[in-house]
Amino acid sequence: MDTVVLVPHSNRFFYITLSLSIQSILQNVFFICLMAVMGLFCTTPVLGQQNESSTDDLVRRVRFSGNNEIKDRTLETLVRTRTNREFLSIPGFTPWYYIWRISDGRFGEDPVYLNPQTVANDMERIALYYESQGFLDVEVDTTIVEYRTDRVEVSFIIDEGAAYYVDTLSYSGIPEFYEEGMKSDFMESSPLTKKRINDSTFTAGWQYSTERLSTEQQRIISFLKNNGYASVQRDSVIALVKADTAGNANRLAVQYRINAGETYRFGDIRVRLADTEPPDTYSQRDTLIGPPHTRDSTNTIYLAKEPGAQSTFNLLSSQLLFRPGDLYNHSLYLETVNEFQNLGMLYIQRFSQNENQSSPDFSREEIPSYFDLRTLTKHSISTELFGMKRYGFGTGFGVDYKNNNVFGNAENLTIGANASFEFVSPSVLEEIDTTATQSSIFRSYELRGEYSVPRLNFPFSALDNQPGFTSGITRYLLSYSRSDQLLFDINSDVRFNMRYEVNHTPKFSSFLDLLELDIVDTNPSDAYIRNLRNEFGTDTLQDGTIVDAFELQRILEDFNPQVSSIIRYTVRLQDTDLIKRNQGYYGEFAFSIGGNIPYLADRYIFSPDTLEGNLPSLFNLSENSLRYSRFLKLSADYRRYIPLSPSSVFAWRVFGGYAHPYGNSNSIPLNRRFFAGGSNDIRGWGPFQLGPGEIATDNVNIPGGEIKLAAFAETRRIFIQNFLGANWHFALFADAGNIWYGPKNDFRDENNQDRLEQGRFRFDNFYKQIAVSGGPGIRLDWEYVVVRFDFPFRLHDLQRGWFENKQMYFSFGIGHSF
Repeated sequence: MDTVVLVPHSNRFFYITLSLSIQSILQNVFFICLMAVMGLFCTTPVLGQQNESSTDDLVRRVRFSGNNEIKDRTLETLVRTRTNREFLSIPGFTPWYYIWRISDGRFGEDPVYLNPQTVANDMERIALYYESQGFLDVEVDTTIVEYRTDRVEVSFIIDEGAAYYVDTLSYSGIPEFYEEGMKSDFMESSPLTKKRINDSTFTAGWQYSTERLSTEQQRIISFLKNNGYASVQRDSVIALVKADTAGNANRLAVQYRINAGETYRFGDIRVRLADTEPPDTYSQRDTLIGPPHTRDSTNTIYLAKEPGAQSTFNLLSSQLLFRPGDLYNHSLYLETVNEFQNLGMLYIQRFSQNENQSSPDFSREEIPSYFDLRTLTKHSISTELFGMKRYGFGTGFGVDYKNNNVFGNAENLTIGANASFEFVSPSVLEEIDTTATQSSIFRSYELRGEYSVPRLNFPFSALDNQPGFTSGITRYLLSYSRSDQLLFDINSDVRFNMRYEVNHTPKFSSFLDLLELDIVDTNPSDAYIRNLRNEFGTDTLQDGTIVDAFELQRILEDFNPQVSSIIRYTVRLQDTDLIKRNQGYYGEFAFSIGGNIPYLADRYIFSPDTLEGNLPSLFNLSENSLRYSRFLKLSADYRRYIPLSPSSVFAWRVFGGYAHPYGNSNSIPLNRRFFAGGSNDIRGWGPFQLGPGEIATDNVNIPGGEIKLAAFAETRRIFIQNFLGANWHFALFADAGNIWYGPKNDFRDENNQDRLEQGRFRFDNFYKQIAVSGGPGIRLDWEYVVVRFDFPFRLHDLQRGWFENKQMYFSFGIGHSF
């Protein structure tokens, strides 16, 4: 049964437990008891509870036998005969039911009694599921054993039989199309067909599956509706299944019989845009007749809007992806609906292909289209108050002003500001300054402005409204921020970004940052500088001048004002709920080229024919020059979510990143490096407090790294349902990874000693420098937000070794960590 949480690697689990301090063990015992107490208030209805057709026998075990091809956990999702909820899937451990017993039914979970009708329905569900998977001769029986008084075990006994296979697949009734070879190409492109036998029959060779047959049926319907056959419905495409005519056992032949009906064209289009206030009086009107708006002069596009909508007619007509008079294409009709929705400044009240009814009138050769739209509020202000945890605990607030549809073409302007304050304890500050005795308040704030248009602007405007690019967005972002960090402060960070975003399909998106320009002014903390001077000392020049040591000067270069530019292309693949993250996958892969714009300005504008490696200060506001670096950067992030049962999921994530300076550069900008640690990274270490390599935090002279590897795993299971409006998950997690210096980040002293040796990536040693953390966690899962509490232990502390650090850390976050 579903015992994933504790059974695998059980020896390691108990070894870790015994390594904890007495205080930690007591904390864990208290934690489990607290969860049990919470169950006092959690009474969840369970199918199979006592009713008129139930017995007085309590269901304590549900088993399956004979199911060689279908796993137990799959069958568990089908049946409604279940036991009371088991804590952490421990067989027989049902604390909520025990609480019900000792409280005489006042608290806890009601007992689950045997219901013969439910068992009979479960047998039918199991049989239907097996048949859908190709086991057409399956037989399901059941035995109910009373192993103690009023305690029963329900066993489902399954005789699966042999699986059936589809040998041939044929099509009957597919019409001829306007394009030669279109019909043949469609049949050959089916994922269910292999070699052609004749004009309409193909070999198959796959195990019978109703899901596969249904998917192919939908493919046929979509193909016909996108090529003029608008009236095709599910009953227009029927799959006939029969035994192989040659008499081969367990062999089937499938034929799709298709009634395509008549072809249709798009009719007149009517678009109406109302403002935010009733009544609707469409006093402004326009009509479009003839090419390029319609196929010929017999059709018309009717446009109407209210003056308060403050939009142009051109905005409305430019969202239409089909013309009146064109051959009907259902995908273009639905994509047009998405085009209107993606404008972001309106919502669709109604879209229809019949003025008075929901279904089209197929008695006419042309199908009209109707779109009733309403604008959103033009001006809005939103505020937020949030909590945070980086080095300590803090709070912040923000305010955003949004101007919706600024110039009448669905442009959006957002101006926002936020500020935060974080209390940092002396123990954290001691990591960089052993003399710290007082706490500190870390501050940060940001001002930002964003202007976006729901289309692709220059130089990609030609792609707008092309297949796969209909949801393009162009964004222009300008921001200014300041923040306190543990080792350094960011005095100012000015960023400009021009980004193009396209959702090519519901699962595939791409992002191009054509220009991302950063101007950053940082300086290390006084304690950090003091520690560096104590370590490196000073040098005396020939004229007697005392200066910082060469090594210290190299470190301080990271904190000089810098300018960096990025051209970045990112691909995102996702098929998961970004809040729940309970099934599917998420992947993001990025490639960046940095520093070329300041390089060109340095070489051809500010100092022609001379490469200085820096630029003058912006607007000459400072005597300090701006350093820049040229570099390449790659990153890959992939996450997978595997359901183990209706209430549990196993998730894993891998991340890899590599940055490499080129040309005359030997490092990459501080704000472009990889860092490790934090509640959304490797838990157990604070932000920026892990690595590079095995260098301790208080010995890190050059923060960040050019290489990062990380892997994460987590299993989550609901143990309390709908308490305080949330599902409570218990989690066990493990994180591993680190960052390293790259091969070009060379830092040697006068004795040619490599001071970065402990933090440099080496193939023969990096695996020894993988930090590992793990522990339990709690997730409070509301419908639109997840609050996360994690209690990690440093299983492999790079300074202390394996299982030598007994301290339990705390991590808090909003949303799942991955």
